[in-house]
Amino acid sequence: MNIYKLVFSPIEVNTYIVADDSGECAIIDCGCYSPEEFERLKTFLAEKNLRPVILLNTHLHLDHIFGNHFLKEEYGLLTRASQLDEYNLKSAVSHAMMFGLSLEEPPAIGHYLEEGDKIVFGSSELETLLVPGHTSGSLAFFIRKENCIFTGDALFSGSIGRTDLPGGDYETLITSIRSKLLVLNEDVVVYPGHGTSTTIGKEKSTNSFLI
Repeated sequence: MNIYKLVFSPIEVNTYIVADDSGECAIIDCGCYSPEEFERLKTFLAEKNLRPVILLNTHLHLDHIFGNHFLKEEYGLLTRASQLDEYNLKSAVSHAMMFGLSLEEPPAIGHYLEEGDKIVFGSSELETLLVPGHTSGSLAFFIRKENCIFTGDALFSGSIGRTDLPGGDYETLITSIRSKLLVLNEDVVVYPGHGTSTTIGKEKSTNSFLI
């Protein structure tokens, strides 16, 4: 399996492309914002001979869904996300304006994901974990076979997600991290929604929010 990271938009969100030998791939948190970034993603996929078949969102804050409309138009994909996060779609346009950015009405969720759901493409399988606290419906996607997890904005290298936006709650987030993420093997690689990758072991021993 290959995992690629592209950083998009003025908010610098990590967009991950998870691909296996089948040539199919899943895109997690498509954050491309401008026409140039749309073209960059399209060119990248073509150069790697990848066919996107699944779009996933760890949560539905505007920076993580900037590219959802593009993926719907270009590849016919609708996101898979938690119904508990649907409220963020409804406020996305006005939220973008607060940041001085523009966003057309984002597409609806195509398929609701819940705790324990398996996402399968090619020979790959991702397991869905519900990790609320940053938003009500924040998800993480665990690839057990590859020993890695995509945590969105729940857990970062040396930090955790903010909890001062609608649906956020500090105690809920800490509980989610401790009960869903820190119980994983210490060598599990963490791919967060922003910044650099880390490991569960490193965050257990050095993250000041968790020790």
